[in-house]
Amino acid sequence: AAPAALQEKTLLVAKPDAVQRRLLGDIIQRFERRGFKLVAMKLLQADRRLVEQHYEQLRLKPFYPALVAYMTSGPVVAMVWEGYDVVRCTRAMVGDSSAVGTIRGDLSVHITRNVVHASDSVETAQREIGFWFQRDELVAWDSRDRDNIYGP
Repeated sequence: AAPAALQEKTLLVAKPDAVQRRLLGDIIQRFERRGFKLVAMKLLQADRRLVEQHYEQLRLKPFYPALVAYMTSGPVVAMVWEGYDVVRCTRAMVGDSSAVGTIRGDLSVHITRNVVHASDSVETAQREIGFWFQRDELVAWDSRDRDNIYGP
């Protein structure tokens, strides 16, 4: 089995704009090229209850109603990625809409259509993964290239 540090997991949700604009391949490719391991993925139409649970900490923000409406407006793709320091690395890869070379910098057009959600901490990732996936939907598998990516 992989050391615990290599089994850190994060949630990435491709938002409705990413699905509508056919950006999934580009997003997934960035994580695969980085060496992270996909352990769960599903296309779904998120219902209001799931989105409200997920964004509960933002419920008092003025943009919250628009966020919930947007996240339930079309299909999303929820993914769980695994690897060393994956939460921090994912946040850096996602970036913001002005950071060229990042997912948002390269693919998003406006702050309200920012392509993806990524967990902001290991603790948040564990909680958020539980909103989107049942435990048995995460697939444990051995990456044959682990030594090439992380060393012996």
